[in-house]
Amino acid sequence: MNPGSPGGLDKRKAYILATVVYEYIATAEPVASQTLTQKYHLGVSSATVRNELADLEAGGYLVQPHTSAGRIPSDAGYRTFVDQLMHPESLQPADRRRIRDELRDASRELDEVIESATRLLGRLSKNLAFATKPSNDAQTFRHLQLIWLSARTGMAIIVTSMGVAAQSLFELKADAGPDELTRLSNALNSRLGNKMLRDIRESDVAAAIGELGLAGEFKNVIMTALRSARHGEQSALAASGAQNLLDQPEFQDARKLRSILNIVEEQKTLYDLVADSMTAEAPAVKIGHELGVDEMNDFSIVTVPYRFGESAIGMLSVLGPRRMPYARLMALASGTAETLSSRLSDAEIK
Repeated sequence: MNPGSPGGLDKRKAYILATVVYEYIATAEPVASQTLTQKYHLGVSSATVRNELADLEAGGYLVQPHTSAGRIPSDAGYRTFVDQLMHPESLQPADRRRIRDELRDASRELDEVIESATRLLGRLSKNLAFATKPSNDAQTFRHLQLIWLSARTGMAIIVTSMGVAAQSLFELKADAGPDELTRLSNALNSRLGNKMLRDIRESDVAAAIGELGLAGEFKNVIMTALRSARHGEQSALAASGAQNLLDQPEFQDARKLRSILNIVEEQKTLYDLVADSMTAEAPAVKIGHELGVDEMNDFSIVTVPYRFGESAIGMLSVLGPRRMPYARLMALASGTAETLSSRLSDAEIK
């Protein structure tokens, strides 16, 4: 073997490994040497192909499910293919138009835009698609409204890029009028508008209150509302396309499929699968055992970040069998994430 070649393989072994992966992705059937020599112009004899397949199996790149069957890629074989042998694909113009048109027509509510993107990616990929939604503190502050209820009571409502994030009642020790609450609301909206919640400091709030000459207790009112907005409950995931797994030959075993659907329903495992990719700047792929969950050993995940401005605020992922068309799914996920990011930057998004 030549250590300078892809995966430490010489050119011929690398080509045969790539061919096995392509064939297995297309057919879901173990690949035999006879199939390779008949369908592909390898330029070598069947005996040579058999020897190369045996070497690839010995090297951990292929496995033989049954002694009389052909071979299928191992996790290491898929990893070498994805990292070094696969030819990247570009998003087809028809797919790009469909993604753009469907997300353009989606609701102006940010939550619904993300869910629309997830449903669309599930349909296009023919696998399970899911998106991690922006964490509360990554949401953008839109406005604060302080509503006067009586001389010493009121309600604070904070609206973010995801909608109403918090509403809380407050009590004051001293009387305050509705005009004071309106002036404070306006001052804070001017000062804090379009900041991420995590970037808002207590000093920002204190400065606005001080400039208006209002009582210091208003600082506690506002900070309590902001903390509620940052840490309020929300759905961590949007998921769509679980039914697509029914069409995959790998998942015809009812017990195996049931365990997978349970994982999808509870969502926490899905979230954990991509949690360590949350700061990724480029598409990432996890294959089989790399997922770290025994029930998921037959799966792979393609994950792509989506953004609001310069900040990555969530991950868009495709979960499917290890025998997934990686290049196409990476192109689809990247194209969907790119269009989603553009849509989230739309000034009309609320």
